[in-house]
Amino acid sequence: MKTMKGQKITVLGNVLKVGDQTASFKAVDNSLKDVSSDQFKKPYMLLNVVPSLDTSVCDLQTRTINEALANYNQIDFITISNDLPFAQKKWCGAHGLNITTLSDHKYLDFGHKFGVLIEELRLLARAVFVLDSKRQVIYVEYLDEMSNHPNYQELIKFLDKTL
Repeated sequence: MKTMKGQKITVLGNVLKVGDQTASFKAVDNSLKDVSSDQFKKPYMLLNVVPSLDTSVCDLQTRTINEALANYNQIDFITISNDLPFAQKKWCGAHGLNITTLSDHKYLDFGHKFGVLIEELRLLARAVFVLDSKRQVIYVEYLDEMSNHPNYQELIKFLDKTL
């Protein structure tokens, strides 16, 4: 059962597991341009999925993972939420971060393809995905309670071992 602050939620889309091939997805960047996941060319991609950057858990999750990735230059780090692109850009500026944020608010393409669309709230459920060069899932963590943090230690241990 998935919950947000203890309240049951319905999460739509295809739940992925390690070894699954992902489909490309379309989202919107901070300048309101459509972006395809196919545009990212580094050998690995980390997708940091948050309900809203404007919450303390999502803020800390994004900053923690961003800091952990500072030593890895072969990975595209993308934070994706259903926040409007304006809000994502404002959040990045307020924190002095130059990271890639994508919004799924327009198409909900990512939410459906990665099994993270919260039906009742039209937000994305908290999750972390690492994809390889063939865009297969090599690491995944879906959270059951949206106010909980991902297991940062496991993620970093995996990245250290893999990259």
